[in-house]
Amino acid sequence: MSYSALEIANLLYRYAELMDSGDLSGVAALFRNAKLKSAGSDVLRDEVSMLDQWRRHVRIYPCGTPRTKHVITNPIIEIDEAAGRARCRSYYTVLQATDTLPLQVVAAGRYHDEFEQTDGRWHFSYRDYSLFDLQGDLSQHLNLPAPAGGRVEAI
Repeated sequence: MSYSALEIANLLYRYAELMDSGDLSGVAALFRNAKLKSAGSDVLRDEVSMLDQWRRHVRIYPCGTPRTKHVITNPIIEIDEAAGRARCRSYYTVLQATDTLPLQVVAAGRYHDEFEQTDGRWHFSYRDYSLFDLQGDLSQHLNLPAPAGGRVEAI
């Protein structure tokens, strides 16, 4: 694995680590120079909007975390070193356990990410959050109203 591929993979895993530790400010900082596409047609373009969305929607427990584990797998990383750009497709699985919810998978889907290199460092430039494939019980994870069809759109 090239150093660039390792650095990009580490960004994927750093996202999971920050989200699972409840560091929503840290998550927003990872996407400081990025656009985020959510389940609707919304595209967030600034760190403040991203942080606001995560603070409104991700339930944080008294322990300071969302009581989740985001497992990111199967990264397919395509790098154009000369252009300083890369793309990655990966899978995510979100596990959760709370005092009232036994350990279980609450969501699974895919991330389609784009990266750029600035001053020799890779950073997110785009993430598509709309590729939400499998929904479990998100009632303990997200503060979102359930739509009439019962399917919650992931963020």
